[in-house]
Amino acid sequence: MTGPILQAQGLCVESLGGKESFPVLTDLNFSLQPGKILGLVGESGAGKSMIGRTISQYLPNGFAVTKGTLKFDGEDLVGMAAERRRNLLGRDIAFIPQEPLSGLNPVLSVGQQMKEHLLRIGLAPGENWRERALKEFEAVHLPHGAALLERYPHQLSGGMCQRILIAMAFASRPRLLIADEPTTALDVTIQARIVKLIAEMQKRDGTAVIFITHDLRLASQISDEIMVLYAGRPAELGPAKQLFSAPAHPYTRCLQLANPTITGPRRGLYILPERMPGLRVLKELKGCRFASRCPNVIDACMITEPPFMAIGPDHIAACIRTEATPQIVAPPAVPARDQATAKTHLSAEKLTKAYTTSWSPFAKRGTFKAVNSVDLTLAEGEFVGIVGESGSGKSSLARLVVGLDKPTDGRIELAGRDVTANGASDRAYRRQYIQMVFQDPQSALNPRRRIGSIVTQANEATGTHNSSRERMDRAAELLKEIGLPPDAAMRYPSQLSGGQKQRVNIARALCTLPKILVADEIVSGLDVSVQAQLLDLLLKLRDEHGFSMLFISHDLSVVRYLCDRVLVMYRGEVVESGRTEAVFANPQHPYTRSLLAAVPPDDVSLEWSPVLAEAGYQVE
Repeated sequence: MTGPILQAQGLCVESLGGKESFPVLTDLNFSLQPGKILGLVGESGAGKSMIGRTISQYLPNGFAVTKGTLKFDGEDLVGMAAERRRNLLGRDIAFIPQEPLSGLNPVLSVGQQMKEHLLRIGLAPGENWRERALKEFEAVHLPHGAALLERYPHQLSGGMCQRILIAMAFASRPRLLIADEPTTALDVTIQARIVKLIAEMQKRDGTAVIFITHDLRLASQISDEIMVLYAGRPAELGPAKQLFSAPAHPYTRCLQLANPTITGPRRGLYILPERMPGLRVLKELKGCRFASRCPNVIDACMITEPPFMAIGPDHIAACIRTEATPQIVAPPAVPARDQATAKTHLSAEKLTKAYTTSWSPFAKRGTFKAVNSVDLTLAEGEFVGIVGESGSGKSSLARLVVGLDKPTDGRIELAGRDVTANGASDRAYRRQYIQMVFQDPQSALNPRRRIGSIVTQANEATGTHNSSRERMDRAAELLKEIGLPPDAAMRYPSQLSGGQKQRVNIARALCTLPKILVADEIVSGLDVSVQAQLLDLLLKLRDEHGFSMLFISHDLSVVRYLCDRVLVMYRGEVVESGRTEAVFANPQHPYTRSLLAAVPPDDVSLEWSPVLAEAGYQVE
């Protein structure tokens, strides 16, 4: 038997800034065998990516390993000479970053970057780098490899850029691969392709993989073992399928219940209260790190940090009440609304948006229809989901509804008024009637304005609540509705978390009490706990204000939980629509079946075999 390729024993990492030190990773013990996959799961700030940084010794300034060992194939990575570490990284230890575009140089062509990487890891005598690059592209199922070498990263989709990075990572036949959230915010079909591809290459080369993700369901399908991290310390470690089907730690159970289901009976989402404790709080904390958020907490949990309890073979959990974990249950599902008698807020008929292009992959005459003859209705209080891969026309349809683009053909009515022409009076009417919440909360917020000013921007545009006192009062009302403290009004966006920023975006959209919200991928890339909080907030606000919503998302489980009806789009057309539960339970169109098959099942006993291309329906 061979030994572990990677082994951590009592590993501790601390922040050493100033006169004080703060714990970042504590008491980390694990071993990874060759050819196995270890999933690292937890919320943002749990320490998942810090483990990857520790392996590469690319820790931020002021961070250092203070205790324990971390060995790669018997060599201690902590005390390793810099030259030896550089020789390992990129060859024996490879990385796949979360953001594919950030992992590629925007000013160099794909060919230039492949050449540089292949020359660094070494070519066989007489081997041409271009031929080797084409072989690596073929291994990751990238068509037209010769043409790709001439392209720049911005000319390719996110899925293609990620596959290029996978080809580069596996080009050296590494012994250890660290994949840091490689599928976050990708379409479900692209996610399935990337995960399947990593598994194929891992089996081909016998590579050990650390797969970092916030999606416990995805990790359970592809990993051999899962380590659930909380505030820098392992909460639970065990065989993947056993851990997911019968979690022992309450945090693991809460993460599981915070994620909506894609099959089986619909249920509500478990909402984790508060936030993970910060570094300063952790230093002073005496008891369990999860105690302040745990539904099973007792007095003994507040006294000392819990030891690791044996649950089964190779399965441990840091909890003194593991027997109570199965008692944690999610609330009942919010019933779908009956909109038969509700007033229609939005109606669109034969909506079309065509672009004239010098070249198009779909039309010989240089015209591309981003939206093609779409019919859409939205009733009062109704949530309608729009799903499909990137390039299917979801965001283009949203831009037409909001009025950012003018349709080439078709008709749009808001509460019976025709606003298709999109003239000045129509735009003024839309501002009062419809608002949009954008995908990236960071880029949607002005970093130079305080939160109180941001959420009342619509008042400035419409001339309402003119006095500063009126706007301050309105900002306080909005912040209370979205669950932020009153003092958040004086903060700047940089002082808020990603989930809090998205709450601010929602508050700004609700400032003028619109009848319709258009939400474009607003929970994409967020932790499941923050996602559950936002979804619960949207349902609560609907009950209070009665607004309708077009909810654009690639996450089908989220759409199933939140939306009353769903529209499935493919290449600008609606290929299937209906009540969400009926469409998901019995999809009629092959493209819908392909999307649903690409989602990991809730039951780990079922084999995940995504139908990545059925009847020729695929975008890439």
